[in-house]
Amino acid sequence: MAFNAKIKAEILKTLIDVTSPLVSEVKLNIKKEGVSLRAVDPAHVALVDLHIGKEAFEEYRADETELGIDIDKLSGILKLSSSNDIVSLEYDEKDNRLIVKIGNLTRKMALIDTTGMPDPKMPTLDLPGKVVLKASEITKGIKASEAVSDHLALIVTEDSFEVFAEGDTDIVNLKISKDDLIEHSTDGKYKSLFSIDYLSNMVKPVKSDEVVTINVGNDNPTRLEFDIADSKGHVTYLLAPRIEAE
Repeated sequence: MAFNAKIKAEILKTLIDVTSPLVSEVKLNIKKEGVSLRAVDPAHVALVDLHIGKEAFEEYRADETELGIDIDKLSGILKLSSSNDIVSLEYDEKDNRLIVKIGNLTRKMALIDTTGMPDPKMPTLDLPGKVVLKASEITKGIKASEAVSDHLALIVTEDSFEVFAEGDTDIVNLKISKDDLIEHSTDGKYKSLFSIDYLSNMVKPVKSDEVVTINVGNDNPTRLEFDIADSKGHVTYLLAPRIEAE
């Protein structure tokens, strides 16, 4: 059996929430130790890297394989489930379909050919400003910034972390001192500008009391990370900066 698994609907919905703002199709890499995917949005502004370990599944039997998934189709099926429903997934190799079962409902979903799908590399980045904070804090800064601009600055200094947005008339500034952060490390001041739309979509899947790690450099991408599936899965986003014209 190439792939046969059962998982809570809530975890699959998180996978959709994490990837759907960036791409409509993903290549799921199925391995003995779990499921992973990596994808870049069409504008090459953001990358998502997601892993769900086999221990997050109720049942998990898998050989190494790749499945090309249409995110909208999978989302449509999962809309018919509640969070605690168990979803059964089975790969039908003969017909190249994913058989999705929720209770007495079965959907046989045609898969996408993965041969042309890219395998993006995860770039190694030196991002020396690092903060760890509750998702609710960064969400508050992003939501406040949406009202005044389409981009914001993430700033890590030796004594604080800031979200700063400046519009035509208004300014928003969220400043958290290092003592109020869960973790804080930097060897100086680092600042980069980012699209609010992208950042907003990236923090949306994280529950407000859960923890987000953010790494920042100067005019560098930001790396945003958090756990999913009761810490049995992990998501890493990279978001390219907006470079201000002098």
